[in-house]
Amino acid sequence: MSARTCDRDPPQLSAFGLLAGMVLLFIWGRVRYDMAAVLALLGALLLGLVKPEDAFSGFADDIVIIVIIAASALVISVAVERSGVVEAAIGRLSGGMTRAGSQISLLVGSVTLLSALVKNIGAPAMLMPSAFRMAKSSDSSPSLFMMPMASGSLLGGLITLVGTSPNIIVSRVREEMTGEPFSMFDYTPVGAGIAVAGLIFLRFGYRLLPSNRRAAPTLSEALDIEDYATEAEVPPGSAAQDKSVAELRELLEKGVELTGIHRWDRRATIPLPDAVIRAGDVLILTGEPEALERVIATMGIELEGHHRAAAAGTASSNVGIIETVVGRDSILAGTAAGRVGLHDRHGVNLIAASFANGLGYRPDAFLMAVAVGAGSDFLTPIGHQCNMLVMGPGRLRFGDCARLGAPLSLIVVLVGVPLILAAWPLR
Repeated sequence: MSARTCDRDPPQLSAFGLLAGMVLLFIWGRVRYDMAAVLALLGALLLGLVKPEDAFSGFADDIVIIVIIAASALVISVAVERSGVVEAAIGRLSGGMTRAGSQISLLVGSVTLLSALVKNIGAPAMLMPSAFRMAKSSDSSPSLFMMPMASGSLLGGLITLVGTSPNIIVSRVREEMTGEPFSMFDYTPVGAGIAVAGLIFLRFGYRLLPSNRRAAPTLSEALDIEDYATEAEVPPGSAAQDKSVAELRELLEKGVELTGIHRWDRRATIPLPDAVIRAGDVLILTGEPEALERVIATMGIELEGHHRAAAAGTASSNVGIIETVVGRDSILAGTAAGRVGLHDRHGVNLIAASFANGLGYRPDAFLMAVAVGAGSDFLTPIGHQCNMLVMGPGRLRFGDCARLGAPLSLIVVLVGVPLILAAWPLR
């Protein structure tokens, strides 16, 4: 072993030790995942593995913009969820389904389809309320719904360009290599086949998950409160304005009742069916909190005291392979690989996005394999945001992901490799 190699061993050992410690914290589960990541960064700084000026340099990468786009998809997802459209559609499709297996199939199929059309993190966010409602109706653990739903969102993300961030990045790499990026549906032949195989597995594989985990009770469940009452003011231009009480009751979501009206200084009265709602009226509504929230959003009415709260400024709501990237400012940019002398100087063999070309193959199949592998983050909660999203609500633990993730990863390899070779020939 050369002296140069020995010099590199201590930092490598420190890096591996730090990574092992971080993973142990994740598995332990007593420290929040974000805090464990921050502790790992601080440890890297103290050990000298990362320079202070480079600690946050990752935020300057273009991928941050993609993450921001993903976050914006969550905002849109919340708006869609609050509108009640998706939940109403799922409710109609579910009909009289009371068995957990049928409900999970419908829910996971819906999530998979939605994830192909929007950023995959948004789909489970939209359908989580429906998942809880289905779990309650079938007297099942939410964990049986949450983890398959996250897996379905990852499967759906493989189908189109916009489904997941790795697809966008791989498309950009292909453009740099060949001058033409992957198009919207270039991923579909491979992604759809993997998704179908994954859905068939999830229809029965959900039984591998713990069935005795119960979600933390909400306040209303703990207090056994069936309905809430709230007061909401009718502003000018609201959908409720100039409607009769009978007409308004027809527009209200099932489970929400209009029980009284405050008008000016008068006390609340039981409204007659032909009474007309006017701007300024305060409606007394009862029902479940989620249903009340959707009615207030869709009818354009406002919670009583909303303007006062706004005015007060209160809120409402060893040999190995490593991957490196040559940055724009790197001294290697524009330099031929042979002139760098990586093997003679550092004992490094350059493989790399030239691996396929050196073998005389087209790069498409290799790029597609990278995209599929990068998007199939089934094994751990920290692999993808979708997994993290369902951990808390489903009362899941770090090792639970592997119960479905390990078989799904095997399915991706067994199904994905033949599909890639069929859809993207090597020559």
